[in-house]
Formats: sequence, C-alpha cells, structure tokens
Amino acid sequence: MRSDAIKNGAQNAPHRTLFNALGFTAEEQKRPLIGIVSSFNEIVPGHMNIDKITEAVKLGVAMAGGTPAVFPAIAVCDGIAMGHQGMKYSLVTRDLIADSTECMTMAHGFDALVMIPNCDKNVPGLLMAAARMNIPTIFVSGGPMLAGTVNGCKVSFSAASEAVGAYAAGKISEEELTEYEEKTCPTCGSCSGMYTANSMNCLTEVLGMGLRGNGTIPAVYSERIRLAKKAGMQIMELLKRDIKPRDIMTQEAFENALTIDMALGCSTNSMLHLPAIAHEAGIEINLDIANKISDKVPNLCHLAPAGPHHMEDLNEAGGVYAVMNEVNKLGLLHTDCMTVTGKTVGENIALCKNKNPEVIRPVDNPYSKTGGIAVLRGNIAPDSCVVKRSAVAPEMLVHEGPARVFDCEEDAMKAIMGDQIHDGDVVVIRYEGPKGGPGMREMLNPTSAIMGRGLGSTVALITDGRFSGATRGAAIGHVSPEAAVGGPIALIKDGDIISIDIMANKINVKLSDEELAERRKEWQPKEPRIKTGYLARYAAMVTSGNTGAILDVNQ
Repeated sequence: MRSDAIKNGAQNAPHRTLFNALGFTAEEQKRPLIGIVSSFNEIVPGHMNIDKITEAVKLGVAMAGGTPAVFPAIAVCDGIAMGHQGMKYSLVTRDLIADSTECMTMAHGFDALVMIPNCDKNVPGLLMAAARMNIPTIFVSGGPMLAGTVNGCKVSFSAASEAVGAYAAGKISEEELTEYEEKTCPTCGSCSGMYTANSMNCLTEVLGMGLRGNGTIPAVYSERIRLAKKAGMQIMELLKRDIKPRDIMTQEAFENALTIDMALGCSTNSMLHLPAIAHEAGIEINLDIANKISDKVPNLCHLAPAGPHHMEDLNEAGGVYAVMNEVNKLGLLHTDCMTVTGKTVGENIALCKNKNPEVIRPVDNPYSKTGGIAVLRGNIAPDSCVVKRSAVAPEMLVHEGPARVFDCEEDAMKAIMGDQIHDGDVVVIRYEGPKGGPGMREMLNPTSAIMGRGLGSTVALITDGRFSGATRGAAIGHVSPEAAVGGPIALIKDGDIISIDIMANKINVKLSDEELAERRKEWQPKEPRIKTGYLARYAAMVTSGNTGAILDVNQ
C-alpha cells in the first residue's frame, strides 16, 4: 500500500506519533488510508448537505476495513457568482480543485480516494485530479435539488433568471417575481435541471467513475445516504482489485460520455470539461468527434431548461443507466469498458428499463435524430464554437441578422434591458474568453433577459465566453480563437450580417476574406483587465475554449 511509506518501520515513528495525535488507533493505522475529498461548504446549496454524505462515506469505508480521513475541496456557486466579477472566479477553480487535491493526496500518502463533489467546476476538477493521480478512486455526488413549483408548474433555477427579464419587460408583477424567488429552489442540491452540475454528475456515471444513481438520486432522499455508504464500501474493493481511474477513463469511455451527453442534452460546459478531463488521462478529444457522434445519436431527453422534465423525473424513469440502455439498442456504446462497480458497462446496464417513455424517449421516437449539442465552425469561429441544439427554438436553427457588438457582458445587459435589442439581431459579446475575461464568464443573465423579454425566437447571441447549463435559446459560446488573442470575433462591427445554420454546423459573418484581412491590420490587443493575483496567472497560462481551457505552462 502507498501509505506504508508513511506508516511502517522504525523510521516512521514520527509519522505515527502524528497519527496518534489525530486519534488514530494502532489498528486504524494498519488499515488502508482512504482520503475522503469533501466539498462541503455553507455558501453553495448543492454542497450544504455534503457533510451528511461525507459521514455516510466514512461509515462505508470503515465497515469495509479502511481508515477514512477527510480533507476539503472548494466549490463556487455559479448562480451566486453570476452577473458580476465573481463569475471570473468560477471556471478557474476547476484547476485549483485539481491541483489542491493532488497536493493533499500526494503529501499524505493516501491509498485510495472517495471524491464527493456536486456543483459545476467541482465535479470536473476532481475528475481531472483522479485521472492525473491514477490511484483507486470512486465518486459520489451530493445529488440534485428537487424542482420548485410556481403556478402549479414545476420550475428550476432558470425560471427565476428568466422571470427577471419578464418583470423588466412588464410581463409579470413584483409579487409574481417574488414567488419565483421564494419557490424556485425548494431544497438543497445541485439545481434541478440538466445544468452543468447535473450534466457532469450524470456523465461521471457514464464514464464509469460513479455508482448507479450518482447523477440523479435527489439530494434529500435517504437513498442518497445509502449510495454514499455503498461508495465507501466499494472503494475498498477497487483498492483490492487495483482498479484505477485510467483503467476506467479510456478513449472508449469518453466516447460513451459524448454519446450519452448527446442523448441527454447536457450543458455546453461538458464540451469544456470532457476534453480537460481526458487531457489529464493522456487522451485527446477533438471537438470534431462530438459532431460525428451527434450525427448518429438521437436526442432522447428534454430536461429543464430544454423541456418540462427535471432530475427527479429522470431518476424515476430509470436514471442514466436507463438512457444508456436505450441508446445501446442502436449499438452505440462501448459496453466492455470497466467501471467502479467492478463490472463492465454492458453488465451494469443490461437490465435497466426505461420506466417513462415521456421522460426518456425510445430511440424510435426521439426529440431529434441528432444529438443535443452541436459544434459549429466558420469564419467567425475557425477553431469551433458550441451550442446546445436541443434548447434552441426550431425557428432559430437557421438565422441571419445584424450584429450588435459588445466588449463585455455588462454593456450587453444594459442594451438588452434598455430595449435596444430587436427582433433579428445577433448579440455579440466578446473579450469574455478564458484569457480575455479572464475566466470565461457564463452569460446566463443576457440569455435569460433575452428569453424573459420574449426575444428567444428572434434573437441569437454569440460569445467567446460560455453559458450556464440553465441557458436556453440560440446561444452560441466558446467561440475560438477568442477576441483577446485576435480571433475573428474581435473584428466584427455593428451591423455586419451574421449567418447561423446550426443544423449544418456553420456560423459566418458575411464579409470577404479581404475585408477581414484589412480589419485585422487595424486590430490592437486590449490591455489585460486584471494584472495581479490568481486570475492574472490563469490568463497567462490558459488555452482556448476549443481545447477545454486547459492550462499550458508554455503559453
């Protein structure tokens, strides 16, 4: 065991005295040392219950003969960080989480790990750490929130965001806005739609790094506590069999994740996180693979914000395994991939039935014959951009209109809320990419304002920033190269005609190559917005959105 290097032999008497100081008995010190990475905090609703999950995991580890030791991981609430400078600090925590987990694990000689994440960057950050360190690891999330209810209808976080735009447009009263405020998020847990947190927790199941139900069992269900105990026990089996993350997170496993991503209609942020996780596992995911997979994978689920269903509905319909089994009727999964259950994907999903064909549509009656996410290219985004196709109104799948250009989110919001955006416009928000932001802010507020003001079927938005999983509409993000490095999005001017064809995977500004070349001669890079601290270091090392916004010391 790795921990023998710090526990055994006369030379380690000083180490053992420190374990004694922790209250560990001699018997505990002889057992495998299992790190429990707890993301508990009291500022993120998705994490406020993780103390209970952590205690359940500890019990599971102890019952199976291990010695659990808890250490923390940070997490940002994207909802609270949204719309102000705090959002610059969201994506960047993914690397802080991975790095700090590596530091704690390697410094203390843990034999294996149980990761307990829940929200947006916390899940991929810990998956990146697991792939990087490659010691036996299992995941169990804090679980999704139950949906709220307003006017007799189930709602999720995006409803509250869109209500702000509706209130500003005079479509709802202050009393109605307050009702959304009070009833949209009724429990702890990650927000109840197929937003980024739930997307990544579901894809953790698909990758094989979490047990069945990891992505869908509601946070407030006692079943979630039982799942945590099982995860604690199962890590001991993984340690015994020496099953490591890179045995599980293979090229084929990532292809499975992309496949189910398309079927579920996950957040566009998965197109940032899956490449970054794969990179840590020594695997390259080119986003062109996403379109190849999307072309043959039907979109089976429309969970909020794309449709009326929520995570609790997906759970009752059979969960992620039921979706996988449905998709595999077309033979689209690699079923021989190993998982943390100790069994293959095929063995895991064999008997998992679709219990509600309205929530999980059968493969012969999909929402669409192609997947929920599309990667677009063109002279605006030669290195690609991403859209959640399943959440776009049919009439906006093909759109052409004049550009309304803004160099930051705040300026765009003023224009939207000030009735300066009109039917047919294409809102362009640039200098919000990984370097330019810095931090690649999510643009939930502008997209929600567009939807709330009734412009969702007539106005598109493109950005080198990114979108919350709560975003819906013709919202195209991750435009690469970004404006800060001189990408073509930096050359667009007000009034330029932008052509978008999502079904054909194309996005272009109607300008000649010669005109773009002339504008490039005039372009000058902007002064960095932040010159000190972590964000400045991040901006210096981060790569483009199309590469997963990974850090490169050679930047």
